[in-house]
Amino acid sequence: MSGPSDFDATPVTSTRQLAEYLAAGIKPRSGFVIGTEHEKFGFRRADRAPLPYDGPAGIHAMLDGIAGLGWEPVLERGKPIALRKGRASVSLEPGGQFELSGAPLATLHEAAEELDAHLNDVRTIAGKLGVGFAPLGFHPELARADVPWMPKGRYAIMRRYMPLKGSLGLDMMLRTCTVQVNLDFDSEADMVAKFRLGLALQPVATALFANSPFTEGRPNGMLSYRSHVWTDTDPDRCGIPPVVFEEGFGFERYAEWVLDVPMYFVYRDGSYIDVAGQSFRDFIAGRLPGYPGQVATMGDWADHITTVFTEVRLKRYLEMRGADAGSRAHLMALPALWAGLLYDPAAQKAAEAFVRGWTVAEISAMRRDAPRLGLKTPFRKGTLADIARAVLAIAADGLRARGIRNARGEDESVYLQPLEESAFSGLTPADRLLDRFRNEWGGSTAPVLDALAI
Repeated sequence: MSGPSDFDATPVTSTRQLAEYLAAGIKPRSGFVIGTEHEKFGFRRADRAPLPYDGPAGIHAMLDGIAGLGWEPVLERGKPIALRKGRASVSLEPGGQFELSGAPLATLHEAAEELDAHLNDVRTIAGKLGVGFAPLGFHPELARADVPWMPKGRYAIMRRYMPLKGSLGLDMMLRTCTVQVNLDFDSEADMVAKFRLGLALQPVATALFANSPFTEGRPNGMLSYRSHVWTDTDPDRCGIPPVVFEEGFGFERYAEWVLDVPMYFVYRDGSYIDVAGQSFRDFIAGRLPGYPGQVATMGDWADHITTVFTEVRLKRYLEMRGADAGSRAHLMALPALWAGLLYDPAAQKAAEAFVRGWTVAEISAMRRDAPRLGLKTPFRKGTLADIARAVLAIAADGLRARGIRNARGEDESVYLQPLEESAFSGLTPADRLLDRFRNEWGGSTAPVLDALAI
C-alpha cells in the first residue's frame, strides 16, 4: 500500500492512464526477480494465547525487538505497524499475523538466505519474550472473538464492511495465514499468459500446500480451510475472475474490471477515510459520496488495486495467492513452483500446453473442491495429484534450466522436494496433521502451534 513518502498525487484522467501504471511493470527477462511473502501466527508459549498489540510480550514488543536488529519502524498515529530494511518489510495482518514481504531477489537461493535470516530474527526476539510463531493456513484453536485487532486504520474500515459482503471475511482477516510469490512479465502478452496459467493451476497449489484442517480445536472437514474462507469473503473482489480468460484481455481490460471493484478507503494526510462500497469511477469524476469534491489520484489507484483479492492478482507484477502458509520448506517451495513454471520460457510453454483446453468452469470446479478434497480432487479422468506430478516435473525442468546453484552445488529444483513428496504420496500437510491429531496427539489440537512453530 502506498504511504506518505511514495504517494503519487497525479490526477486520474483516463482508464488508459491506469493501464499504463500496470504496464510500467514490464521488464526484460534478464531483470526478472522473485518476491516472497509469508505470514505466521504469534502465541504465548505458556498458554498458547494470541499476542495483543501492547504489553510486555505483545506485537509492539516484537516490532521493537526486531527494529533493534537493523530494521526501521513504520509508524501510524505514533505506533509501529511495520518495519523496513532496504526493499524488504515486516508488517502486520489484522489479527497480528507477522508477515515478511521479502525484497525482490534474483534467485531462490537468495530468497532462502533472506527467509532464514528473518526466521532467525523472529526466533531471537520471540525467545526473549516467551512467545512463538507458527505458519499454517488457519488458526487451529482460537474463536474469532478471541483474536485481538491490530491498530491500523485500514483494518477498521474492512472490519465494518466485510460482514456486509460475506460470512467469513472477518475470519480471513483474523485467522488465516498464507504464502505467496510475486513474479514479473516481459510484455502484455506475457502477463496475460502467466495470469491465465496461474489461475488455471492455482487449485493445484491450494491442494499441495493445504495446511489448515482445524477450527476451534476440531477438524473442520477441510484440508485448506483458509482457501474455503475466501469463497465466502467478498464476491466482488475474490476468486477466479472470468474476464482474464476473455478474448482481448490485457492491462486496459483489467483496469476496467478493477474500476468496478467497490472501494474500501481513501488515504489522506495519515488517515483513512471510509468510503467502503463506493465507486472508484465516481471518485475519478469527483462525485465520491464519502469524499465529495475530491478527485482520484494515481496514489489512490495504487491503493485500490491492493484491495483486489483474486487467486492471482495483478499489480506491476503478478501475485500467486492460493497457498496456505507452512513449514520453512514449504515457504520456499511456493516460489520454487511458480518460478520453475514461469521463469523458463520452455517450461512456461510446456505448462501452457498442459492446461490448453481447460475451461473456466472446470478451473472453478477445481477451485471449489480443492479446499476439501486436496490432491484427491477429481479432474477429467484423474485427480489433482496426477496434475500435480506433471506440473512439478515441468517446474523442476524449468528450475534446472536456470542453472543457478548454491554453495553446495544444488540447483533451485531442490526446493520442490516437499511438494514432490506430497504429489507422489497423495498426502498434504493437512493430512499429516490430521494423522498426528488422531494418533500422536490423542484427538487434541493443543500441540499444533508448538509442533509447527518456526
